[in-house]
Amino acid sequence: MTAAIAPILPETIALAADILNDGGLIAMPTETVYGLAADAANAEAVARIYEAKGRPRFNPLIAHVSSWAMAEAEADFSPLARQCAEAFWPGALTLVLPAKAGGRVSDLARAGLDTIAIRWPAHHAAAALITVFGRPLVAPSANLSGHVSPTRADHVMADLGDRIDLVLDGGPCEVGMESTILGFDGDTPVLLRPGGIPTGLIAEKLGREIRVHSPEDAINAPGQIKSHYSPKARLRLNSDAPEDGEGYLAFGPHNPGGLNLSPGGDLVEAATKLFAMLRALDQRFERIAVAPIPEHGLGEAINDRLKRAAYRADDGAA
Repeated sequence: MTAAIAPILPETIALAADILNDGGLIAMPTETVYGLAADAANAEAVARIYEAKGRPRFNPLIAHVSSWAMAEAEADFSPLARQCAEAFWPGALTLVLPAKAGGRVSDLARAGLDTIAIRWPAHHAAAALITVFGRPLVAPSANLSGHVSPTRADHVMADLGDRIDLVLDGGPCEVGMESTILGFDGDTPVLLRPGGIPTGLIAEKLGREIRVHSPEDAINAPGQIKSHYSPKARLRLNSDAPEDGEGYLAFGPHNPGGLNLSPGGDLVEAATKLFAMLRALDQRFERIAVAPIPEHGLGEAINDRLKRAAYRADDGAA
């Protein structure tokens, strides 16, 4: 079986909803990255996502909704969580909240946790599909587990074309970076994964400091495994220039060859290009050197992804 690629039209949205109702898997565009979508309530379909991606069972999935009613049927919102959601939804923010009794999202999708990771995506096609489908979809990135996340339909086909039923082609993703994931410890917001919305902006909107999740803590949200988003090539970070035989991922006006995330030093542009350029270099080189990326704004999320991409379990270090 090879997945069909379909443009975003009312009839293809309807087709995708039918496939999902039958327990199938489809790839849908979001503003962050392409997601591999399945019926969140169908444990068998959720298991097919884990199988298709080769994803560890203990890594929970994000439930995607398209309305407040759908969100509040699945999660308990504290006043602070509600304030945060109202500031950034629809958008590139996932909240980890107590799962509501009677919610539809399966225990398998939540990895057995009593919390749920939930997001209301801003992409028109994702929102339309969820609305037509009528209930939450789980949708991790549409790539093999640990591989570079997909920001175009052809990236999805390269990894999963023979494992899924349909790819909705919405063109390149606008953000090109997974969602920021935020949890709450009482009245303290906790950053569980940096992503498409800068942490500083969230702190500013909430008017309070955000604590950062410790790597030693238990995995309670997607994207917390040390080795993640990994190309086959080895990465060497914070490199001013490539060595012999290395590809180079540059940033800023200094570019000694290779591909440049943003010649003008724009971190938003860099985020949108990161995964596509890693994929392109991974096809040509066994080793990739990466230029230093500033830590402020979206640089925090970019560096997080690069550190996980560079991590090797066999030697325990980047």
